[in-house]
Amino acid sequence: MATGQAITILFLATALAVFGAWAVARRYRAVMTRLMSAPAPAAPAPAPPLREVARPPVADLTPADNQRAYRQLVGTLLALSLLMALTRTLIEQTLVFAAPVTWKTVLTLTATYAWPVVPVLGVIGRWSRRRVAAMLGLWFLGAVALLVWRTTAAVSFAAIAGWMAMEIGIPLVMVAAVCLGGATRAVAPWLLPPLALLCAASLAGLEVLDSLVSRNLGFLADLAGIVGVPAVFAGFALLPWLLAWWPVKAMGRRLARAYVERRLSELIYLFTAVWTIALIMPALSAASSLGPAGGVVLLPLLWIPLLIPLARRLSARLPKKPGRPPTLLVLRVFQQDAGVTALFDQVVERWRVTGNTVLIAGTDLVERTLDAEDIFTFLDGRLGERFIRSAGDVPARLGAFQFEPDAEGRYRVNECYCHDQAWKEALAPLLRMSDTVLMDLRGFQARNAGCAYELAALAGTPGLARVVVLTDARTDQPAARAAAAQAPPGRFVWLDAGPGGATGPAQVLAALFPAGDPPPLPVPQPQH
Repeated sequence: MATGQAITILFLATALAVFGAWAVARRYRAVMTRLMSAPAPAAPAPAPPLREVARPPVADLTPADNQRAYRQLVGTLLALSLLMALTRTLIEQTLVFAAPVTWKTVLTLTATYAWPVVPVLGVIGRWSRRRVAAMLGLWFLGAVALLVWRTTAAVSFAAIAGWMAMEIGIPLVMVAAVCLGGATRAVAPWLLPPLALLCAASLAGLEVLDSLVSRNLGFLADLAGIVGVPAVFAGFALLPWLLAWWPVKAMGRRLARAYVERRLSELIYLFTAVWTIALIMPALSAASSLGPAGGVVLLPLLWIPLLIPLARRLSARLPKKPGRPPTLLVLRVFQQDAGVTALFDQVVERWRVTGNTVLIAGTDLVERTLDAEDIFTFLDGRLGERFIRSAGDVPARLGAFQFEPDAEGRYRVNECYCHDQAWKEALAPLLRMSDTVLMDLRGFQARNAGCAYELAALAGTPGLARVVVLTDARTDQPAARAAAAQAPPGRFVWLDAGPGGATGPAQVLAALFPAGDPPPLPVPQPQH
């Protein structure tokens, strides 16, 4: 009974998290659009004086350094996945099945149970669901072939294939639904724990109803006659939410705070979600025979908080180039959602393993930049507090930026939420704190006055190491180059990134790394 209830809670919470993610992302865009176009205050607060702090020189990083950091990140998570698969094998063989442990059995089952490495790679590389499914299909065939080769003739091919379908199939659907995609990847994993608590409350309410029905209490029949049987079921399922709402809200705020305090990161949270989904069904299966002791199958999850910080400390001891990580400012033509989303996935995500990213928030990148703090601030109805309405709001917002890497080594994306009249106030300090700029001008026309203003600002801001500009056949290049005409020689790098161009994501990423250190620049800091 308890196992069935746990499975019910898991499936219901997953479905609600997926639909909730779509609803939250859609509503988030609508509220964000309204706040961006809200009128400016009648008497905007003047900008407080900025305390200028000289930055240390930026590290002289190269594309090879970025590639090395990316491989190290992937290698760490893959090694951790193999260790977790090995741990699961040993736990199940010794504690759950009480079966003989041989090195051949251990290696075979470890290879089989390591299938979460595929969605883990998908999460890191932002693969599509189709690509993850195709790669897991190959893994499935390889695992079945390995098991057929290693097992006795008494076990049929159909039995092995059926077992592997249950091992990979159901978890794959859940992983693809919750941890991949756009809005679902950004929002659903953070909604899943609170929604599981609400589903558990509903199930408890229905248990109470079942207990009351078994006692043949007359008032239930009278109540059903008045409001109807479906309404009675709905009442007992939903009224417990009134009691669970406050713990659920507290859970959401704790998740947001843990993210802000860098005790959680997006990637490690997703990695944990993938492995939790992979282990929860075997744990529930073990619980059906062992009771609560079946929870031992979840013990491999303990490797994550134990080894990720250790891997980070070991990485910090490796020789590295002196200087601070570079900061990348991302600018773009708005209303080009598909193009800028692909650019973020293929270039900015790779940049994050070696440098910081700052940008002015827009609805085009909502599904790529939403984090736990954004989600639960929005659900609390406080998204408006994050917006810059005048120059006086800029220092505090920029002072809240986080430039330290997360536990796995990636750097975060920091955003400025700006009203339409205030984005220019944020642009100047963002330029002063940036070393390199990536500007997507695909589709730019002379009428895009905001981009023309940004080009002129990029040309006139001292100390920028490099401005990489992406163009295509739709770009009005004469107008763009005229706006940037006052730039120092060599600052702007113009790349044809259109469908017919020779520039791909790898070339764009390589162009972002300056040849040497730019001179140190002051960084605006809020006055305290």
